Amino acid sequence: MKKLKRTLVIGSLVLISTFLFAFKSDFFEVAKQMEIYTTLFKELNLYYIDEINPAELTEKAINEMLEGLDPYTRYYDEQGVEEVKINSSGEYSGIGAESSHYDDKLVITEVYEGYSAEEVGIKVGDQIMKIDDVFVADYDSNQVSTLLQGVPDSTVKLVVKRQNEMLNFTVKREKIIVDPVPHFQMVSPEIGYIAFNKFNNKASASVKSAFVDLKENGMKKLILDLRGNPGGLLNEAINITNFFVPKNEVVVSTKAKLKKWSEVYRTKYEPIDLEIPIVVLIDGKSASAAEIVAGSLQDLDRAVVLGERSFGKGLVQRYRNLTYGTKLKLTISKYYTPSGRNIQELDYTHREGEDVPKFTEENRNSFKTKNGRTVYDGGGISPDIEIEKAPLTASTKALLRSDAIFNFASDYYYDNPAIAGPETYVFKDEEFDQFISFLQEGNSNFKTKSESKFEAAFELSEKEDLSEGIQSSYKALSKQLEEKKFAELNKNRENIKEMLSNEIINRYYFEKGEYQNHIEFSPFIKEAISVLENEDQYSRILANGKN
Repeated sequence: MKKLKRTLVIGSLVLISTFLFAFKSDFFEVAKQMEIYTTLFKELNLYYIDEINPAELTEKAINEMLEGLDPYTRYYDEQGVEEVKINSSGEYSGIGAESSHYDDKLVITEVYEGYSAEEVGIKVGDQIMKIDDVFVADYDSNQVSTLLQGVPDSTVKLVVKRQNEMLNFTVKREKIIVDPVPHFQMVSPEIGYIAFNKFNNKASASVKSAFVDLKENGMKKLILDLRGNPGGLLNEAINITNFFVPKNEVVVSTKAKLKKWSEVYRTKYEPIDLEIPIVVLIDGKSASAAEIVAGSLQDLDRAVVLGERSFGKGLVQRYRNLTYGTKLKLTISKYYTPSGRNIQELDYTHREGEDVPKFTEENRNSFKTKNGRTVYDGGGISPDIEIEKAPLTASTKALLRSDAIFNFASDYYYDNPAIAGPETYVFKDEEFDQFISFLQEGNSNFKTKSESKFEAAFELSEKEDLSEGIQSSYKALSKQLEEKKFAELNKNRENIKEMLSNEIINRYYFEKGEYQNHIEFSPFIKEAISVLENEDQYSRILANGKN
């Protein structure tokens, strides 16, 4: 017996020693690398022949270091931290417009209805040239855009370029509240529709408010539209699921490297409706918290999920405070739906440069819902009813990376003073042909990767004096590539028409108009209405997964 005890003690000491050695070794390696970086940075700063920018060098080093991990682990400087606060709170002080950068130009990309920017006449597509006394071209574009924000009731003077005309505006800053529910309405005497596009800290309250409003107007069935929703706050996803499932139900669990960050999240409150039939709409841009809502309602057999397979983000991030007001957002765990599945699509653990393998390339594991239906992990949430759309060609993906649709919509807006209402507007085939002509005339930066590399190869041959005699062949092949590119766009004609329609409608009727148009014409919503109106089909799907 004494020998056994002695063996156990020795074994325990060996394990503890091994752990401490591993910890000490790991700590030493981190300290060693930090010291190497510090001494290198000091030498550069002291002796490099030209002046260096320490902040710029450090940020570049940090971003390069994080580049080899997943795209969700990010560093935020002081300015970035403020943007994080705005995104999570849904409130900020500004002019009521969003701006983005197209080809190093600061351009208005969204105008919020009822706020100062709309009231003074600022339009989507306006290029901001000057903010007060600051010329945009003279400063870093990411920094200068923050000048639009400021103290409520203060004013900012803008010079914008619109269709080659310079315009001056004085705009009052005010408190902006970003509603995560851009639209809700009754779509039939009994069916209500709620669209929400982000999970900020107002999401669950806004969804509940819309739900109560629709119930008062006779809603007995619900369409919950999560298409295009990139996610956000985990607790908001849990709260929204809680509206429709009992108290103390598991919604999601997380598994982390640190045990204290591994948690099981359950519903905390009494639901607001356990009986109402629900169809949840998802697509390839529904991610993260949107997938938690769709996946948990599917696993608990509380809703029929309809649409396209979702994005597949099964990773959880948390913000960690760094020095001098900066932050690190890092992936700390994986999340699992109630059935136990993780729906992560891309396997960043085994990435090789830009090549990231997909879990769907391996065999997907099966799991069971509450009613015993079979669901699968990896590769996002697979809908119970799939709406098939033509896969995007490489040419269409290149189109979406360009500013072509945005620029065409701007020209369209000024060429057409008025269009039909959002409930009846249709982007016609002949207008699609006009769009193709617009592209062929070079009114965008629309190039495929093959075109860009082919062009770069020819330019390199010119620099190396190897281009003589091949110009004609280059031009002929370039033309063939371009013709093929436009032919490939036709394979996604309907997808592109829908995107053009959304961009155009937004110019006249804001984001709300886009949803009003979807309700009339979207095959997703038409099929959702059909499922909810067929009670036998709805029940059959939730009972055994058969449509």
